[in-house]
Amino acid sequence: MPEPALPPVVILAGGLATRLRPLTDVVPKAMLDVNGEPFVAHQLRLLRARGVTRVVLCAGHKAEMIEAFVGDGARFGLLVTFSNDGPTLLGTAGAVRRALPLAGEVFFVLYGDAYLPCDYRAAWQAFVRSGRLALMTVFHNENRWDTSNVEFRDGDIIAYSKSERTERMRHIDYGLGVFSAAAFADVPADEPYDLARLYADLLRQGQLAGHEVRERFYEVGSFSGLEETRRFLASSGQVGQGTAS
Repeated sequence: MPEPALPPVVILAGGLATRLRPLTDVVPKAMLDVNGEPFVAHQLRLLRARGVTRVVLCAGHKAEMIEAFVGDGARFGLLVTFSNDGPTLLGTAGAVRRALPLAGEVFFVLYGDAYLPCDYRAAWQAFVRSGRLALMTVFHNENRWDTSNVEFRDGDIIAYSKSERTERMRHIDYGLGVFSAAAFADVPADEPYDLARLYADLLRQGQLAGHEVRERFYEVGSFSGLEETRRFLASSGQVGQGTAS
């Protein structure tokens, strides 16, 4: 009996990427060159390889370049639709709220600069088992690749903060979440709202589950991360593949 299809993935690709200027004055972050092709191509191939079939791309800054390249996603073996912030940037949670009609009742959320080679089905199954409105994947970071911001113990998230960190925070928000649409009920429709704030709200309400992944994360949100991701993908043979296999 075939496994059930995974929920869609909402990719947050609408930011201005100021840390990567002057590169992002010319192209959006999703279109940065990574070993001969835009980063988003690597990201979409990874999602397809992990069993994802539907993607909603939340685009903003230079969105037309991303849409022109990705199209309907067919060449990546995906069905891709687009959601645009409009004239005012809505923040990460606000962008997801706007995309809810396309995303449906349950969906993943992934940052547009993240390459996360983890088990997406395992994360989804953990979300289903939890019975909560949302799930945050976490990685045992120990401040190695970024500053740890999660206290995770016995399978539960005890504390999460990007500003008020403690020595007990040995894990980090990995960058992949699973949500029900109901988790966004209190997010305003047309005002900026950050995903980190929503995670904190849900944790206080007892509605945030945790799931630990073992594979480290890669990102293209900084110059050092961009170079590290290029090296990782080159060593993995992910170079210039163009379309899904």
